[in-house]
Amino acid sequence: MSSGKVVTVTDAEFDSTVLQSDKLVILDFWAEWCQPCKMLAPTVEEIAGEYEDTVKVGKLNVDDNPETATKYGIRGIPTLLFFKGGQVVQQLVGVKSKAEIKKVIDEDCG
Repeated sequence: MSSGKVVTVTDAEFDSTVLQSDKLVILDFWAEWCQPCKMLAPTVEEIAGEYEDTVKVGKLNVDDNPETATKYGIRGIPTLLFFKGGQVVQQLVGVKSKAEIKKVIDEDCG
């Protein structure tokens, strides 16, 4: 499923991988049983490839890592959280187009 450009994030690694990153981090909250999450996955992979020098893209399985999902109030999946300097700067919920995600990266988080 992963192209190698998307990192798997766990509760244990969340702080070091996401909060302490010097890049913009997009974290995809997902679950194995979630059909919309599977629809969004290829788009997340493409974004990771296109922005690999400037953006870190991660996936966090909410079933395996409930602590982080609870901390950030994730109620619906898929949810993309955009972290900059350890803070959430933007959030997208549901299946979004590549153009919508790129707009957030380029305009809101650029």
